[in-house]
Amino acid sequence: MSLSETHRALEAILLVADEPVPPNLLAQLLEIPVDRVEALCGELAAGYEVDGHGFILVRVAGGYRFQTAPDLAPYIERFVLEGQSARLSAAALETLAIVAYKQPLSRAQVAAIRGVDVDGVMRTLQTRGFIAEVARDPGPGQAVLFGTTRLFLERLGIDSLNDLPALGEFVPGPEVMEALEAGLRVTPDAVAPAPEENPGRDDGGDDGGHA
Repeated sequence: MSLSETHRALEAILLVADEPVPPNLLAQLLEIPVDRVEALCGELAAGYEVDGHGFILVRVAGGYRFQTAPDLAPYIERFVLEGQSARLSAAALETLAIVAYKQPLSRAQVAAIRGVDVDGVMRTLQTRGFIAEVARDPGPGQAVLFGTTRLFLERLGIDSLNDLPALGEFVPGPEVMEALEAGLRVTPDAVAPAPEENPGRDDGGDDGGHA
């Protein structure tokens, strides 16, 4: 198989794939070493970027796939979301974030963190394919433990959970918390004196009346 044919075959496979294709599978299909697959994908990705195509080749969720260029997101959102309302609620997004960062964990553990019942939300996330049963708690009751799926990684556009942003990036630093506390603290100087009630007159003058 010539180099150009290998490139074309690689493009054809990725074009018809429903999900990211692992490099070892591509190596088997093309009958070339895995490191050669990685190099070819890198060459293709660089070529698409230089040519300014509306699509790019990326490694995501442990494999390679084609996806649209990030700067064209507004057009894609307009096309995909037009007339659709099946978006995740704020509660579902919050629950999904908890599972992503704390997995594996049970429904009861998620409910304890959120402070509300999560059965319905967890079922929604399972139905959407974002979370799945991954293990059983070895403790009493052997509760089902949940974790995120490859679809979750794919939709976020990341290769592994290690690519999730650190939670520290979303927590204010100590200097910010100190400033907020100082701004909310009430000082004695900020308390206005209470007005006197019915102040009396001591100047001995009359009140404007006539005998």
